[in-house]
Amino acid sequence: MITRGWLLSDDPETRMQARLGVSYRLARDLMRNPLAMVGLMIILALLLVAAFAPWLAPYSPVEGTLADRLQPPSAAHWMGTDELGRDILSRVIYGARITLMIVLLVAIISAPLGLLIGTVAGYFGGWVDRVLMGLTDIFLSLPRLVLALAFVAALGPGIENAVIAIAIAAWPVYARIARAEVLTFRNSEFLDAIRMQGASRLRIIARHVMPLCISSTIVRVTLDMAGIILTAAGLGFLGLGAQPPLPEWGAMISRGRSFILDQWWVATMPGFAIVIVSLGFCLFGDGLRDVLDPKQRSRG
Repeated sequence: MITRGWLLSDDPETRMQARLGVSYRLARDLMRNPLAMVGLMIILALLLVAAFAPWLAPYSPVEGTLADRLQPPSAAHWMGTDELGRDILSRVIYGARITLMIVLLVAIISAPLGLLIGTVAGYFGGWVDRVLMGLTDIFLSLPRLVLALAFVAALGPGIENAVIAIAIAAWPVYARIARAEVLTFRNSEFLDAIRMQGASRLRIIARHVMPLCISSTIVRVTLDMAGIILTAAGLGFLGLGAQPPLPEWGAMISRGRSFILDQWWVATMPGFAIVIVSLGFCLFGDGLRDVLDPKQRSRG
C-alpha cells in the first residue's frame, strides 16, 4: 500500500519508489501555489471544452441565419452573433480545438528540435557550437511574429503552414536554454565515467545529456504557450492562419474589427478567450518553473 511516508522516504528501496516520491513532492509543491492551480484549471477547462465541443456548443460554428446577424448577447446567444448570424459562443468553443491543436503541434515540433540542437552544440563545443549557435542567433535576431509571417507568406496561408512557420520561429529559444544547461555539466565526472565505459557520443547525448535538460525545456514550453497562442492569433488576424469558415480566434477578431464600435461583442468575445487561455498558461508555467527549480524545491 502506497502511503505518504513511503513516498517521502529518504532511502527508497526501488527506482519506482524514488520516482513516485519525486512526482509526489512536485505535485504537492505545485498544489501549494494557488496561482499555478488557477492556471492549471484554465488549461484543464480548455482541454475539456475542446474535447466536448460538439456537446457544449449550442449551435453550428459555421452555419448561421442572416436574420440573426449582429445580435447582442442574450439568453438565446450568450455571446451574441457575428455578421453572418453565427453564434459566437459556439465558434469560440470550437475555436478552442484549433488553438489547442496549433499549440500542441508547435510544441511537439519546436521543443525536440531546439533541445537536440542545443544539447549537441553544448556537448561538442568548438566549431559545431559556433555553427549551430550562429544559426540560432540569426533566428533570434528577428521577432517571432515577423519571422513567422515571413515563413507563412512563403508557404501560403493555412493551419498546417502556420504551425510550421511558428515552430520554425520558436525552436531557437529552446536551443539556447539546452546549450546553457549542458555547459554546466559537460565536463562533469559522471559523463567521464560513462565515456570510460565505452558509450558512444550519440548514446551519451540521447540517454544522459538530453534527459537532464528536459525539465527546463518543459518549463519554457509551458511559458511559451501564451506566445504561441498570440502568434497564431496574429497570423489568423492577418488572414494567414486558419481560413474561413473555420472558427479561429484571431480570424474572428479580424472580422469583428469592422463592428468594434457598435457591435463590440463580435471581436471582444474571442479576444477574452485568447487573454484567459494565455493567462492560464503563464500562471501554470510560472508555478511549474518554481517547482522544477532545484533551489526552490522543498523536502518532505
